[in-house]
Amino acid sequence: MTGKAPHRIVLVLSAVLVAWTLLNRLVIDPQAVAFLGHKTGLAHPLRLPVWLRVLDIHIAFACLALLTGALNFAGRSPRERGRRHRAVGYVYLVSVLMVVVTSGYMAPYATGGRTVSMAFNLLNLIWITVTLTALIQIRRKQVDRHRRWMIRSYAFCFTNAAIHLMETVLKRLLSLPYETAYAVSVYAAILLLAAIAEFVVRRSYGKPQGKGAAMLP
Repeated sequence: MTGKAPHRIVLVLSAVLVAWTLLNRLVIDPQAVAFLGHKTGLAHPLRLPVWLRVLDIHIAFACLALLTGALNFAGRSPRERGRRHRAVGYVYLVSVLMVVVTSGYMAPYATGGRTVSMAFNLLNLIWITVTLTALIQIRRKQVDRHRRWMIRSYAFCFTNAAIHLMETVLKRLLSLPYETAYAVSVYAAILLLAAIAEFVVRRSYGKPQGKGAAMLP
């Protein structure tokens, strides 16, 4: 991304998503009754108290990843942000790790069964790989490549929003059953977010710069 406007849009969008997520979890449906109502025929018995606590941890770190990622994209360049950028970046990294771990616990209970569980496990593997690649690139002083991989990583912070948006559209336009619409939306969201991230990377940065051009001061 170039310019301040896209960064600010991402920051506002992430703040709105965090606000809506917390409102839904804490006020509208604190017991997740609506979502749990679609989990039928599970291969593993769901221990509700534990599942809800893991869900809370998952949501908390997902919101933190959304906000910290947006903060590091917004504002001044990494050269000028210095320690604040690094500190926020490490909070983002820990947040992604926690989201992946908690998602791994909840994956066997995914709506739609094993097919959807496999999709979430695949997403977890891709997301952590992409995020660690971004970390490796910045430790090698490859700022341009670090930014590219961070865009790819940050795109997956919007997975839940993309899934539920697509699921709603599929149900209303095609009258698909919830489980079918949800399963299709999970796979579609992963592919769509990866494609959008790659589009942004190529449009914003073009071909990777050489090592000398990307060195930190």
